[in-house]
Amino acid sequence: MQKINMLKGWLLKVAEGVVAAMLAAMFLTFVLQIFSRYIMNEPFGWTLEVCLTLWLWLVFWGNAFVVRHDEHVMFDVIYQAVRPGTRRTLALLGAAAIVIGLGYSLYPTWDFIDFLKIKKSAILKIPMRTVFSIYAIFLITAVIAYAWRFIRIARYGIPEEHLELHSSISEEQPEDTSEGDAS
Repeated sequence: MQKINMLKGWLLKVAEGVVAAMLAAMFLTFVLQIFSRYIMNEPFGWTLEVCLTLWLWLVFWGNAFVVRHDEHVMFDVIYQAVRPGTRRTLALLGAAAIVIGLGYSLYPTWDFIDFLKIKKSAILKIPMRTVFSIYAIFLITAVIAYAWRFIRIARYGIPEEHLELHSSISEEQPEDTSEGDAS
């Protein structure tokens, strides 16, 4: 188990390094774009294409391999307001909906991405299948991650930090023992 955790930690560090490298490359390309446009007065067309491609890869790579479930923006007002048993049901339904929805979209998405092999980017002539293939990778990892989440919740219940958040919210609210307005 310790070796698996070490491998997971190492893979996470590699994925974070890829994100950092893409972000640095995008930033340097952007600076070069500004320099070529405003200092040299001769803009490079390829810099925009590189920035857009890196941004696309940065977002989907990061969400596939670096950002955890609880780090995403969530609208969980109802989820936090219900009891742990109901919360478990909602977590199972949410994970199942994501697996089913993204799994169902996987084949048509790949079919379209594969169709894009006949198109190339305007300046660098990169096959558009290569540019958009990161979305298929994201879909596959999201389906696997939420299928694993579904299995973990079904076996072991919702994660402990979800229970703690609910109990800390109810503890923070003082009980109102007054019978009416005292004013």
